[in-house]
Amino acid sequence: MPVEPVIQIPGPWTHRSVTANGSRFHVASMGEGPLVLLLHGFPEFWWTWRHQLVSLSEAGYRAVAVDLRGYGGSDKPPRGYDLITAAADAAGLIRALGEANATIVGHDWGALTAWTLAAYFPKAVHRLAVVSMAHPLRMRARVLSSPFTVAQSLNESPRGGYPLAFQVPMWPERQLIRNGGELVGSILSSWSAPGWPDAGTVRAYQRAMRIPPVAHTSLEYHRWFVRSTFRPDGLRYARQLRTPVTAPVLHLHGAVDPCIPPQAARGAGRYVEGPYRWKVIEGAGHFPHEERPSAFDAELLGWLADPEPDR
Repeated sequence: MPVEPVIQIPGPWTHRSVTANGSRFHVASMGEGPLVLLLHGFPEFWWTWRHQLVSLSEAGYRAVAVDLRGYGGSDKPPRGYDLITAAADAAGLIRALGEANATIVGHDWGALTAWTLAAYFPKAVHRLAVVSMAHPLRMRARVLSSPFTVAQSLNESPRGGYPLAFQVPMWPERQLIRNGGELVGSILSSWSAPGWPDAGTVRAYQRAMRIPPVAHTSLEYHRWFVRSTFRPDGLRYARQLRTPVTAPVLHLHGAVDPCIPPQAARGAGRYVEGPYRWKVIEGAGHFPHEERPSAFDAELLGWLADPEPDR
């Protein structure tokens, strides 16, 4: 399947490649002004931010949505699917885009990357907006304390979080791309509120997942997160993530998110020394920026415009 027609979806944005941290990344950008770097989650790619590219640019920002390493039109090397490397990728992208720092908006695995960036490269983070994700230390604790709540078969509707079945070699990859990517559509609909996504949205994400070897590389992040828990690299990561975030943080979450329920994500303010704001998007599941873009954008843009965001 040719990558470019699938990934370079036309619109008011501009597509380009940017080299950072030794890899090449595909980005879609729009607008001029302070940099806002948009980091997507699983099982998506840059296009998840199509609404925000427009709204942010209209509000006077330079919005840049990137395909993470292993996704979309970005490089897909055999290694480097840990959150420390992902954070280094983001820090390198900020520098490659000509800025010393940026506002980071991360959803799902992009949010885990954003939390990690703030801990490892604090000077690169001007502000941090976290969407549909708990703090990484809270996520680790959740996996360890309640493994059976997330250990679901990929043959079932995966409503209760990331299935530990992703840890099995090779088989999950085949499941993600079989029947044209049927499981991708199941994940999107199972993790969202009723009424989203439409058929065209599902097809876009199915096509992107079927680009070789995205089904494999996208799952490698999940595997590192679980398998590193008791390894030296994972223990070092956990120690570093205890460093409080000093930048202002906006924490947005869908009220009916079945993947990461709001109560599982609340309380991240304990890891933040700067101003921290928690907001719930009513009627939204795990993808509030796509399911309820107007409500999501109102919260994000209001916070960005606030010179002194409240705690």
